[in-house]
Amino acid sequence: MPRRWVTAVACLAALVALACEGAGDGPSRPPRTTPPAGSGGIAALGDSVSTGFGSCLVLTSCERNSWSTGDGLRVRSLYRRLLDRDPGIRGKAYNHARPGARAAALQGQARAAVRDRVDHVTVLVGANDACRGRVEEMTPVAQFRADVDRGLRVLRTGRPRARVLVVSIPDLYRLWEVGHTDSRAVRAWRRGVCPALLADPTSTAPADRARRLAVRERIDAYNAQLRAACRAYGSRCRYDGGAVHRVRFTLDLVNRLDWFHPNAAGQDRLAEVAWRASGLAD
Repeated sequence: MPRRWVTAVACLAALVALACEGAGDGPSRPPRTTPPAGSGGIAALGDSVSTGFGSCLVLTSCERNSWSTGDGLRVRSLYRRLLDRDPGIRGKAYNHARPGARAAALQGQARAAVRDRVDHVTVLVGANDACRGRVEEMTPVAQFRADVDRGLRVLRTGRPRARVLVVSIPDLYRLWEVGHTDSRAVRAWRRGVCPALLADPTSTAPADRARRLAVRERIDAYNAQLRAACRAYGSRCRYDGGAVHRVRFTLDLVNRLDWFHPNAAGQDRLAEVAWRASGLAD
């Protein structure tokens, strides 16, 4: 057979093979069930603050306003900022934070983030470890650290290339300072909002002052452990350096139902501060 015929036959066979391969990509092909190696997405771990709790019109989670993963228009969340840089991650935001969650919940939440195969994870936890019924019921510092370490270990093992942002606990004592002279906030807090700190918010009795200071000191201790845990994690973890804790919250940044959780403006402020501290804005 002449050489040019051999070449022609070979080319025809290649075209047929390509056509058959393309036909396999048609509607009859079963959907892909294995997620890609990296989605480029983001997952939020932690408590009610990351769920946008109370930032809509009722006291429930409102994830579209989350400082971390929100996709609404009122909050320029970390997710929306990532979208501005890479539109390809659209649709890949996962919120595993839960109202009332303490550090002990991080391990399970981290497992969910690993299943999501995200490339960015935010961690904001600790307020509920301090906001117990009594000071004596606050999570011991050593236990808090162990709980955080367990959660971070899951991320480091399951998503070693993911970037983790650990955010400091907001300054709840500051909230008492600006709110205890406001009758609306006082009425709301008396319904059981963070009792260890906010019970009897107008009292000047030594025992009540000591109780509030104990909560403030415990939150400072938790933040120190968050910083240390992130450092132990390695180069893929970044602590915010206390940036969120230093936010000078005012009553204009909390909702008008429990006078505790950030409203949409407060969530937006958290997003702005966390974004600058994350290093992603560099």
